[in-house]
Amino acid sequence: MSLLPDRAQRAAGALVGSAVGDALGAPFEFGLAGDFSARFPGPGRGGEMCGGGGWDAGEATDDTQMAVHVADSLLAHAGLDLPDIFGRFQRWAAAEPKDIGLQTEDVLTNGLPWDLAAQVHFQVNTRAAGNGSLMRATTAALYFALDGREATMDAARSIAALTHGDRAAWEGTAIFHELLRLTLEGADPLDRLPQTLALVHPDHRDRYALALAPYWHPDDATEFNGAVWPCLGSAVWALRATSTYEDAVRAAVDLGGDTDTVAAVTGALAGARYGLAAIPARWTAPLHVPLPGSARPGRTLRLADLVDLAHRLDAPRTARTG
Repeated sequence: MSLLPDRAQRAAGALVGSAVGDALGAPFEFGLAGDFSARFPGPGRGGEMCGGGGWDAGEATDDTQMAVHVADSLLAHAGLDLPDIFGRFQRWAAAEPKDIGLQTEDVLTNGLPWDLAAQVHFQVNTRAAGNGSLMRATTAALYFALDGREATMDAARSIAALTHGDRAAWEGTAIFHELLRLTLEGADPLDRLPQTLALVHPDHRDRYALALAPYWHPDDATEFNGAVWPCLGSAVWALRATSTYEDAVRAAVDLGGDTDTVAAVTGALAGARYGLAAIPARWTAPLHVPLPGSARPGRTLRLADLVDLAHRLDAPRTARTG
């Protein structure tokens, strides 16, 4: 008998796992490698969901907030409505969230329409390969997983392009979508990396092949892990180097730097691999996702809400409701 968690457990594990990684990593953002393990030297001891740096214990950041806004749009419109997603992002940004990436903020507030804002930002700044499109991708990856490899990767690119004009961000987000799709199906996504990389744009394939290679280590990165390729590479490294959800997310946070996003991406993949039950209850109990810009003031999602949302996103098309 297989010990693999069923698909519903994997889907819930992906979304909850991402939110938990986000909240766990938030207080350590921009810290040094080893800060987390210096404070919490061993797994299972408790207290890790500590809050700090302006975050309450268990509070998810902009990573998960934007992911939920994407989910709300997909479910409300029964599919991809890019102007609607962009509008939801704009309302979220205008509601003064605790944290918002500099590039994302500029794109959402520069007054340009949804199909030009990121493109013009990239033309002016020439660099826009931050991990901001990757950090919010779990909900869309769940929604499009049942549509197959090419469909989910194309959807990833389209949503990423709303805020990131650099194709490197599109391709990294597309890879993540496919890794999660494979994991939801019970496959080992790392075994399928050659097939996944074959669908990456040729201009970016070699960079991602290097960052996702078995021998790559986050210490090999030439850019800060706030960039999309070392962020994704670090998440895959954490998944590859560990054998439990807890150890994977601990390893991600302990890398330092952009800890909430690296742990959110890691948490999605590890949560999908090991299932919801593998995520420590001491981490899920205080978990909460405030939603600035929501149509319902004060809306906050907790564990049961995230599990329900994951199941609706991963349901067959006819069963999906907003």
